[in-house]
Amino acid sequence: MQNSAHFSGLWIPLITPFSHGAVDHPALAKLVQHLCTTGIAGFVACGSTGEAAALDKEEQLAVLDTVLQAAEGLPTVMGLSGYHLPHTLAWVKTLATRPLAGLLVPTPHYIRPSQAGLLQWFHAIADASALPLIVYDIPYRTGVRIELDTLRQLGRHPGIQAIKDCGGDAAKTQALLAEGQLQVLAGEDGQIFSTAALGGHGAIAASAHVQTERFVRVLSLLRSGQLAQARACWRPLLPLIEAMFAEPNPAPLKALLAHQGFITNELRSPMTQATQAHAERVVQLCAAITAVE
Repeated sequence: MQNSAHFSGLWIPLITPFSHGAVDHPALAKLVQHLCTTGIAGFVACGSTGEAAALDKEEQLAVLDTVLQAAEGLPTVMGLSGYHLPHTLAWVKTLATRPLAGLLVPTPHYIRPSQAGLLQWFHAIADASALPLIVYDIPYRTGVRIELDTLRQLGRHPGIQAIKDCGGDAAKTQALLAEGQLQVLAGEDGQIFSTAALGGHGAIAASAHVQTERFVRVLSLLRSGQLAQARACWRPLLPLIEAMFAEPNPAPLKALLAHQGFITNELRSPMTQATQAHAERVVQLCAAITAVE
């Protein structure tokens, strides 16, 4: 790896719109173009919010190409996952043909490797990649956590630049922030404020598909040291963030985006729509934030 990348600010892990079972590329392009105007730093395509596990490789490439075309020059990171290393390395080489800012790489799911196995996994991918890696620490999805010492070792690799932090360990997060080897991006939306206030670089936040300018403003205020103003801007977002994840992501988010006219409220099995009552609740919570501005 070659050049140091800087992953800061607010990144949107995009949903994948569907219509009648197929990816709705016009809706995806419309959503991306809208988000480009909000002050975000960039996009993540084909993450867990994008239901990437339900997309085949051809669909994932098509989604990525739509995002790249619509992103108007904003950087795009591609999510990848798996547990078959040769297949993953081949996919990394395929993705290198696109003008990406980086790859978002979680631990291999289901098999729960040791920390030594995790080091081998990430080092092999980083060695093979022409793109910088964002390590994705999300043990409640993958079944294994990345320990602090492992992250320290990963941070020494020139191709591993950042972490999307969903590890649920405040002490580990603060140690990473203090040591500065990896750029720390909050991955739990409710932790955006605390991570940024402690010196984090930004966030990858699904709920920021909506009220996006307010999320951007919170990070900007924190960067400039305006803590009281940032707190006042942040607090109205908390009920909405909580509601976004009260049912499996991205169902509440898709219900809200459908209400706003961006997409059809459709998910791929085994994901299901948000319940009607909860969909109505997220709509009301989003409207309440708008009303106080």
